Amino acid sequence: MSDSTTAKSIASAVRTRKALAAEVITASLERIRRTNEELNAFCDVYEEDALAAAHRIDSRIANGEDVGPLAGVPVAVKDFAPLKGKRTTYGSLVYKDNIGEFNPIYVQRLRAAGAIVIGKTNTPEFAYSGFCHNKVFGTTVNPWDTTRTSGGSSGGAAAVVASNMVPLAEGTDMGGSIRGPASYCGCVGLKPSLGRIPMDVLKSVHDTISHFGPLARTVEDAWLFLDATRGPDERDPMSLPEQAIPFDIDGDVKGLRIALSVDLGYFAVDDAVAKAMQMTADALRAAGAIVNPIDMPWDASIAEAFRMSWRVYLAAFEGDLLKKKRELLDPDLADCLEEGFKIDGPTYKRVEIVRRKIWLDLVSVFESHDALLCPTMTGTAPLACMGDKDFKSVKAAGKSQVGGMTHPFSFTPHCPALSIPCGVGPGPLPIGAQIVGRRFDEAMVLKIGRAVEKCGLMGDLRPRIFAE
Repeated sequence: MSDSTTAKSIASAVRTRKALAAEVITASLERIRRTNEELNAFCDVYEEDALAAAHRIDSRIANGEDVGPLAGVPVAVKDFAPLKGKRTTYGSLVYKDNIGEFNPIYVQRLRAAGAIVIGKTNTPEFAYSGFCHNKVFGTTVNPWDTTRTSGGSSGGAAAVVASNMVPLAEGTDMGGSIRGPASYCGCVGLKPSLGRIPMDVLKSVHDTISHFGPLARTVEDAWLFLDATRGPDERDPMSLPEQAIPFDIDGDVKGLRIALSVDLGYFAVDDAVAKAMQMTADALRAAGAIVNPIDMPWDASIAEAFRMSWRVYLAAFEGDLLKKKRELLDPDLADCLEEGFKIDGPTYKRVEIVRRKIWLDLVSVFESHDALLCPTMTGTAPLACMGDKDFKSVKAAGKSQVGGMTHPFSFTPHCPALSIPCGVGPGPLPIGAQIVGRRFDEAMVLKIGRAVEKCGLMGDLRPRIFAE
């Protein structure tokens, strides 16, 4: 990847007047025009607004103002969050004509840092699925292979970053919706600690699985997004106190102790993914880390607990639509809502017992290790025509065939988790490694992610659709 296409290099060039923000945005818009039709990743593009914002930034810099660390960087916003005055559909026909009434806190902070919102990216309806399709905009496909999914629910965000339409995009992660698409599309995806970036777009302010986070092509760009958007806000009572998160550009992992689990105890992992994880572990050892294989005492009850929790969540927030607008809903989403209503209170509350076990098991790992390394997904991107129902079975050996290995760490929301490209499978299609840290320790997962990035495990490979 050319260094000139990173958020860091763009912002540096704009701040020092080696490039104009207007030139940067014009180039990004041209890449979108050439590329988006094939991927269907952007659902709305704000050409006039973005160019006007760029000209304002150029004028401010000419007047000697500091416009921020993301000066002139084009950023994409997922169509799960409102933008004031802009169409906000949540991927649902119910809201196909809905206009956003406010700008989320993270958008305000990105703009204050000099970033320019250039458009909105596609998402499955109410972000319910691991596949990126909806009745409003259709299916978003993978830049590596357009017969494959870009993942969900931040599939549009991952696709626009991986294909070089923009260097940064926002995603939301509840069950792996940043990390999964990042793995499938070969980019960096960070689920920060719960509350690190205030969450102010949900119907609840006490949710414990929802995160805003970045998708980027470099670990440092992901950090720049995090650094610009982190910090408390009274509108989110879960938001964390102020905490600087340093970034180690060298990714020095000498002496760090990293636990390695290829299957987390219960996942059926493809051979290519298992091989990529061993290569990642070897690369980290060569960089000076101590990587210890461990056995996790987990089983498929975790996947079932998350499945139950997710359905109750959806039914609580969107279940009224079953009676009012069912004909407009994705049929699989409607099924999820119905399942959610069938789960009684005590059964749902017992999910917390599962969560407690997951947490205590992780505490045990972190007593002797600085982080946990595992795959992000069990395999490479499946076909775009498939769906979540194709990944519900359990193999005879008791191993779960669900695609994502992210759910356990959605149940430990204060632990940051980073997906970093670490190899390729047949296709070629990218494979992501997941790095999970102690509570609130984004600096550690970013450091290890940077070390993996420096190892160059992806070689010179890049997506077939990559806009120059």
